[in-house]
Amino acid sequence: MNFKFMRLLVFFDLPMLTDKDRREYTKFRKYLIRNGFIMMQKSVYSKLVINNVVSAAVKQRIRNNLPADGIVELLEITENQFSRIEYLIGEEQQLVIDSADRLIEL
Repeated sequence: MNFKFMRLLVFFDLPMLTDKDRREYTKFRKYLIRNGFIMMQKSVYSKLVINNVVSAAVKQRIRNNLPADGIVELLEITENQFSRIEYLIGEEQQLVIDSADRLIEL
């Protein structure tokens, strides 16, 4: 099987004015984590997927679980492009395996 690893990046800016807003934020954030996304920054999450088919399915599931308000953006890039990220200050997270080793073959 030929794998073309892709990286999905989710950027979001959700309102936090009311208790309902905070519940929506928490629900969306927990959804991303339960579905294999890793927090890169407070409102930036990424997920490694093995090909375009899996990527399309993950994107559709995100669309089905969007919060009512705010801004949610999704960017799909190749793993090769993602690997060229430059850390200008700070460093890469070391607590999470963020590589193909995380993938489970079905």
